[in-house]
Amino acid sequence: MFRHQKELQFEVKVERPDPLLARQIQEVLGGQFGEMTVMMQYLFQGFNCRGEEKYKDMLMDIGTEEIGHVEMLCALISQLLDGASPEAQAEAAEDPAIAAIMGGMNPQHLLVSGLGGLPTNSNGVPWNGNYIVASGNLLADMRSNLHAESQGRLQVARLYHMTKDEGVRAVFRKMLARDRYHQYQWMEAIAELEEKNGVAVPASFPPEAEQEAQPHAFEFWDLSEGSESAEGRWAKGSAPDGTGDYVYLKDPAPQGQKPMPAVPPTAIHHDLDGKATDK
Repeated sequence: MFRHQKELQFEVKVERPDPLLARQIQEVLGGQFGEMTVMMQYLFQGFNCRGEEKYKDMLMDIGTEEIGHVEMLCALISQLLDGASPEAQAEAAEDPAIAAIMGGMNPQHLLVSGLGGLPTNSNGVPWNGNYIVASGNLLADMRSNLHAESQGRLQVARLYHMTKDEGVRAVFRKMLARDRYHQYQWMEAIAELEEKNGVAVPASFPPEAEQEAQPHAFEFWDLSEGSESAEGRWAKGSAPDGTGDYVYLKDPAPQGQKPMPAVPPTAIHHDLDGKATDK
């Protein structure tokens, strides 16, 4: 069950309208790493969570908070659009730099939403359910959550420097703080799960089951020009779970055969060289 409170999680009060900034903020609302994505990702992970109740409870807590962040960003976008008009859009486009970079304000804010936030990114591309990850494997999902929060916080940090509006910046500071905590949260959950089950996903598939492929689990194949990659921790030392030592392979040779696919039937119309035969 969900219950809506009328008050926002944090105050939203902009200093002045800014339809161009409203368009930019759409990215952290409905973009790939926006609040809609983390909201849906955490909620679906929580809905489908099995096992220890604390993980499900945490996911539902944070997923529900993200619903509030979506509402907060919609309020922010709406305030930035207050007073916007087709005339304002035309005036903004008179600046060649703005016109070239932004193409003016988002016309959908006028035509589609009536000066409100949209479930789209900053270019008007609709939010996509394929953005979310909810695999049912807690460690894999928590790592995806850390990635999503890292990218989302990065984008908010960039937006922070794109405005001097102290009201907008105050909202961003709150979001940056919460996204920082959420990164800590996923790091802690990841560390706990790795301590329980190991660092490789899925832990239920043991290394010894890989049989003859086991040595390849520790090889770094140098497949690009230069050998600087040999200096990384990923190319020397031991694996995090202690199951083996890394090996750096310079100029590794292929170990498979050259593919020799059969010539298809004439009816397939590959137009090869006339040698195909019906089969």
